[in-house]
Amino acid sequence: MIKKMMVLTFTLVMALLITTQTTSYANDLKNHPLSHGVLYWSDLDVIRPDANGNFHPDRAITRGEFASYLTRALNLPPSTTVTFKDLKATGESTNEIQAAAQAGIIGGYPDGTFRPNDRITREQMAAMLQRTLVYAKVPLNGAPLTFKDNNKIRNEFKVSVAANVYYNIIAGSLTAKGIYFEPKNPATIAQAAAFLYRMQTTIDTYSLDGSDENETPTPTPDLSSYYVGKISNGVITKNPTIYMTYDQAEKAKNAASLNLIFKGDKIIQMPSGIASAADTPGNTVTIYSDSNFRTALTYASEGSEFKYYSSNDKYAIVRLADTKGYAKIEEVTLTPSSLVTGQNYYYVAGGFLTHKVFNHITQKYVGDYVIGAAPSFMKSGVNYYSQDGVNFYSDFLLTTKAGTYYSYFQFASVRQPSNYTAEELDSIIMTMLEERQATGLSRYAKATTESRLIGMGKLLKQVEASHHVNALFILAAAMHEGDYGISANALQKNNIFGIRVYDSNTALGTAFASRDDSVLAFLNLYVNLNYVPQTGGYAKGAAPGNKTSGLNVHYASDPFWGSKIAGHMYRLDSRFGMKDYKRAELAFVIDNGGIVNARTDATAASAKAFTYKAKNVGETKSFGYPVVIVDQTSASDGYVWYKLLSDANPPSQYVWVRSDLVTKFTAN
Repeated sequence: MIKKMMVLTFTLVMALLITTQTTSYANDLKNHPLSHGVLYWSDLDVIRPDANGNFHPDRAITRGEFASYLTRALNLPPSTTVTFKDLKATGESTNEIQAAAQAGIIGGYPDGTFRPNDRITREQMAAMLQRTLVYAKVPLNGAPLTFKDNNKIRNEFKVSVAANVYYNIIAGSLTAKGIYFEPKNPATIAQAAAFLYRMQTTIDTYSLDGSDENETPTPTPDLSSYYVGKISNGVITKNPTIYMTYDQAEKAKNAASLNLIFKGDKIIQMPSGIASAADTPGNTVTIYSDSNFRTALTYASEGSEFKYYSSNDKYAIVRLADTKGYAKIEEVTLTPSSLVTGQNYYYVAGGFLTHKVFNHITQKYVGDYVIGAAPSFMKSGVNYYSQDGVNFYSDFLLTTKAGTYYSYFQFASVRQPSNYTAEELDSIIMTMLEERQATGLSRYAKATTESRLIGMGKLLKQVEASHHVNALFILAAAMHEGDYGISANALQKNNIFGIRVYDSNTALGTAFASRDDSVLAFLNLYVNLNYVPQTGGYAKGAAPGNKTSGLNVHYASDPFWGSKIAGHMYRLDSRFGMKDYKRAELAFVIDNGGIVNARTDATAASAKAFTYKAKNVGETKSFGYPVVIVDQTSASDGYVWYKLLSDANPPSQYVWVRSDLVTKFTAN
């Protein structure tokens, strides 16, 4: 039905036209934005130049000319059964018009005329193109008409216009006041060429000719093109009109009062909702401080939840914990508010603050855990929401504040020693292993005899003294990372901390000669090298923390690693003696984007022990460097100075910082 050479060589011909443009007579097409379409149809003898080799691309096309184009493009068979009284008895154009009429593509006026020399309007052209789709056995679908001048489209043409819009054959004209269809305006020769080109693409893609007519082809979106749409009452409507740039789509969205922008089928802009880390090759998503993605702030595992602010075709502005930054748009998934089916939330159970975690890729809850004692502002039976585990809200969009809560162990410096003895730690370990074994789970069947945590109490207290790292923290990290010492890495490689086990390949992991070597590596190569002392490249605070403050900023992709470690510590301590809980006065060194010097004595004239580097204090300014205050004094300079546990490695033990640079907080 369609010219075979036209169908089979569609891509090749267009490529040749674009790269070579061998047609020598295209005198008036140079630099014309629609020249490729005209040349394409010229090479197929559908659109013909005049005697001087010109096409007059901006001239209004007539009804007769467009009917001839359709007949030539479709290679319609000749017909003499349909005649119009205002056509010559013979002639090529008469034959072509009659062929199109016989095919049911064009029609005349009630008086029996066709009026071939009249300029064809855009709505008339839409009708001819729609009838061509019917002739080519393309399933008819229609898109909602959202043009500013919908009321000017005659009712008998609205179905035709909707079909053309659905298949992106004819789009509206974008103006400062919105998108207009301009139904009564004439179409130009160049526009007609473009419409025919898109019509052919539609026929090639969706025609049921020669196939099962009960089967409706499913349109495949162009993943590099942009679309606009709307979400209302939980229903997404995606307009089929294609936009080649994001700016075009954004203008169209705003002009038509829509609220979604797509790239292919992916939503890249929405009015409100949740952003989440998408499935990436590295299984993590990085948050940057700048829109050019030069400086990384933190990162999170795929499926993690972010607070959404805004987005475009390059990035999404999101918040992870209290860190606001830029994520690459291809690495995030945007879920409009009314389509959110699950999200992270907190609740009170038995007087304890419990966190339930949702994976936005699997769309499943992946468990819950106790963090600590519940704050007084939280009530049983109510869900609370938080990005940072400190600032809590009553809604998942984080707009209505419910209260502030700091988990003690999450923000207590690991420089604070534990009050548990080696023997008590060994007893705690064996009790926990016995309970694991009693669950009947196969992986814990030999926990009390094979776990690499057995007998670790003495080592924990030794390294606590030598490395100034809390023994209960080390134990909690080993329980969490090494599944109580019975993970494959722990049993096969003596690796109880998952050292060098990456999100992209969890089978990796460093092998150690002994369990003790694994502990020393955790302290010497990680905690005391890069994460706690201010000389470290990842120093964001000497506490488990979150993705804004503490080890968790860079140490683990799990945004709740810090709160989970704190949960282990709280549960162990609350069960076995409460020897560590609330035994220290906690505070933050707040630099507000500057630096803070820690001194060897309570005076600015004393030697500088180290400098707290400038860091992100969070959108709510709730975070700094977690520290423990052990004493204070009023100095001769008129300031109160706080004596703090030093973030520096041993033998450094204490430093002094002015009190106006330190903010105390109450932790539960």
